[in-house]
Amino acid sequence: MKTDVIFYEIFREFPSIFFELLGQPETNANAYQFSTPEIKQLSFRLDGVFSPLAENSTEPLYFVEVQFYKDEKFYDRLFASIFLYFHQYQPTCPDWYAIVIYQTRRHSSTLPLRYNGIAPRHLREIYLDELESPPQSLGIGIVKLVIESGNPAKESAQQLVAQAKQELTDTVIQEKVLQFIETIVLYKFPSLTPKEIEAMLNVSLLKGTRVYQEIKEEIEGQIRKENTLETKLEIVQKLLQKDMSIQEVAELVGLDEETVRKTVK
Repeated sequence: MKTDVIFYEIFREFPSIFFELLGQPETNANAYQFSTPEIKQLSFRLDGVFSPLAENSTEPLYFVEVQFYKDEKFYDRLFASIFLYFHQYQPTCPDWYAIVIYQTRRHSSTLPLRYNGIAPRHLREIYLDELESPPQSLGIGIVKLVIESGNPAKESAQQLVAQAKQELTDTVIQEKVLQFIETIVLYKFPSLTPKEIEAMLNVSLLKGTRVYQEIKEEIEGQIRKENTLETKLEIVQKLLQKDMSIQEVAELVGLDEETVRKTVK
């Protein structure tokens, strides 16, 4: 599982989750932009940086690193990258913090003594398996889903889907969160098809999406122009080629499921 990619998407799409991890949920995430800058001199790349927008230049910089394996040279590389970043980008922020996200303490690297003057003020380590998330925190729940496996991951995903549908009244945000949960589960269970994932989560993620609504409107327009069985069966064939289920196709086209099944044979 490409955890760095998953965390990049989490922080890019839902930056408020990062500040929840820090125990600073009151921080205005909209005051920051998230990027993955390359340090050209030595071809270093930071996993991510939360840099304040121009109008919020007095806020601190946050360097984010996701480390899921033990590497005793990790802190040398991290601090070298940070100070090269300062040299190359010349940020005007008055303060900065290095946030390292570990899956568990056994993956943590030993901090060399030479950084003792920096670490207490600027370094914070987060261990995902030790997070105690409040039950109401959807964001922390999504982060913890990344490190879960087997049945616990399935149960957590189902709970998160139910929580998202209950709490998120903005349909666009709800759609994005549901699809993101589905993506994490697909990473964790690569042998399952999207349809099996939807069955496991006990929800049809397609039905509530803008794509589904656009398809529905297009089909309704076609049927209004030429409301014949032949037209509907042509539409059925196109939808089935898009890997939609028989139930979804039958509902969209306005035919019974048995008629749709016959077109497959």
